[in-house]
Amino acid sequence: MAPLEFSVLHIRESRPHNPQFQLELDELNENVVGQIIGAGHNAALVPCNDLSLEQTLQIVDAADAVIIMGGEDVDPSLYGLTSAYPGGGSHEIASDRNQIAAIQHAIGTKTPLLGICRGLQLLNVALGGTLIQHLSNTDAHRGTGSDPFVDTHLDSIISGLEYDLSAKESHKCTHHQAIHELGAGLQIAAMSTDDIIEAVVHESAPVTAVQWHPEHSHTASGQLRTLISRLERQCEDAYGPVPALSKG
Repeated sequence: MAPLEFSVLHIRESRPHNPQFQLELDELNENVVGQIIGAGHNAALVPCNDLSLEQTLQIVDAADAVIIMGGEDVDPSLYGLTSAYPGGGSHEIASDRNQIAAIQHAIGTKTPLLGICRGLQLLNVALGGTLIQHLSNTDAHRGTGSDPFVDTHLDSIISGLEYDLSAKESHKCTHHQAIHELGAGLQIAAMSTDDIIEAVVHESAPVTAVQWHPEHSHTASGQLRTLISRLERQCEDAYGPVPALSKG
């Protein structure tokens, strides 16, 4: 297979108001880029907060596959609720709007897409769904000490996705929100043992999203690489086998 072009969409390159969070996200972003390159492809890490809508759509059009990364809570005005909720912090509505446009465009053009954590939540909102603003058992899904990640185990998993979703393994989660009402065209692919939606797929577009962080340093070489392979297969399904580059 010739190298594919991956666009990895995140929010911003700096957070002076929260430098520790920026460091955590930088590490996760770097893990994604590293795994894509390790799989033989090209990766562009794209901050979306300053993009125009036109630039955002051009980035999707230039990509073989798109990944939507984690970050701040989705702005609640985008799914009809207010900012008055437990654990609410800053929001990035400009980036949210750009990434929602990217998601909708990717679905319309059948561009393979993977959403991670906030990427899953934003996908759901982009398709008209809503979010639980603060889980009643947040401690089961987000660490309270120096390590923000906790281990989550899957329960019910859609048939045929057990391998792609690393069903037999524990997954690294750090979130206090989750899908409430499911967006149009989405189907639940996996639930946690406490009945939180942990993965979704689209019924007709090559779209997958997971609530956990497969790009965590402890799992990236396995769980994320498996999901990258899923994107590779979806690219082949969309465009046919991609010929390898020949040497003259």
